[in-house]
Amino acid sequence: MKVIGLTTTTASANPEPVTTAEEIISFQQLVRMVPVADSVARYAVDLVRMTRPTDSTAPDFVKKYVNFGASVRGIQNIVLAAKARALMHRRYHVTSEDVAALTVPVLRHRILLNFHAESEKLSQDMILNRIIDAKPFPKA
Repeated sequence: MKVIGLTTTTASANPEPVTTAEEIISFQQLVRMVPVADSVARYAVDLVRMTRPTDSTAPDFVKKYVNFGASVRGIQNIVLAAKARALMHRRYHVTSEDVAALTVPVLRHRILLNFHAESEKLSQDMILNRIIDAKPFPKA
């Protein structure tokens, strides 16, 4: 009822800031400072490459169901999100689990499925989860 009252009438909400622009910029810089081991970065690269049906590493199901895979920007965003996730879990390094946990939410809108996938009622999430399952974590 409160949402209806605030959003469908002439009432206006007065939001109060909880952080400043400077603090947000500081948080962004902190995230960028979190190190990523080469093996974990390679894991992110490999997952994204596997979304591309023309890539030699793409599994057969990707070649069958995906028209367009994710780009380099997908890798960049997975790594940045994984860095933020590591900090939220009170760690100062990124793990393969961070990368795997964020691959679906980061890439779901970055891959385009074809008619075969639609006819079989497959979603981007399903394809991405299969890719994650097909790519083991790197050894420490």
